[in-house]
Amino acid sequence: MTSKFQQFPVPPYPGKREKGKESLIKVAALQMEPHICNKDRNIEETLKMIDEAGKKGVKLMVLPELCNTGYIYNSREEAFAMAEEVPDGLTTQEWIKAAKKHNAYICAGITEKDGPHLYNSVAVVGPEGHIGTYRKTHLWNEEKLWFEPGNLGYPVFSLPFGKIGCRICYDIWFPEVTRIYAAQGADIICDSTNWVVVDPLQTKEKPTAAFSAQQMSLMNAVFSICADRVGVERDCTFIGNSCITDPGGSFVAGPGSPDKPELVMAEINLMLARYRHWSDFNNPMTDRRTDVYDEFLGYFPEEW
Repeated sequence: MTSKFQQFPVPPYPGKREKGKESLIKVAALQMEPHICNKDRNIEETLKMIDEAGKKGVKLMVLPELCNTGYIYNSREEAFAMAEEVPDGLTTQEWIKAAKKHNAYICAGITEKDGPHLYNSVAVVGPEGHIGTYRKTHLWNEEKLWFEPGNLGYPVFSLPFGKIGCRICYDIWFPEVTRIYAAQGADIICDSTNWVVVDPLQTKEKPTAAFSAQQMSLMNAVFSICADRVGVERDCTFIGNSCITDPGGSFVAGPGSPDKPELVMAEINLMLARYRHWSDFNNPMTDRRTDVYDEFLGYFPEEW
């Protein structure tokens, strides 16, 4: 099968990399506590955290899933009342202003309205305005009652420092998502999430989702920035533990607090996502058996 995607040159083994070949950027997961259906308060909190990160030189910021509205809706009508168009709605416009102020890029979860349809989405904005939108592919639990499954595929956004893709929470349970992004050349996966306690599998003391982020980074040689929320909302407990993982599967920041809002920040070297060799003979991308399965796992949006 002939790929419709740009083919990236295979760089040399990292051990042979020349000194000074670095691409450093400060990134952060902005862990916060949204309040359900209190949009004004939530937007204000996001702007405060964006301002804090911007003052520390962060150039890529990730905020939690549905951070402008809260998560546990009681009805579709309640969700629809909170929803906004992207990028014309108030929330996205405020985030664009903040991105311009700090010359930074922001990926943030939002309840999106598109005509009669609702989506659990991430708005990607920067100094130049709205860059794109990702709509959650894999809906968790009662989300299926309020939202439509995402229909925009897995877009990779080219930013000045590198390429990013977006996940939302439950998407991390499906390895195809991260692999498709990696196959398109993404350096960083920005994960807006609302990890919850699911006893006995997921607790504040055993944040298995954060460990999943490590594995997705390791298997696909990408960075992951996972921004979770904290607090209890309508009897649902969120676990925090926001984190940043590197292409070797290590935590470079976090996991964060299970209970408190905080800025989980790191300076990362994007060249580590571009040197994907484990050895002179092993590269997790070029070693794929594309004679058995196609290069992009059957992912070919119509527009391509």
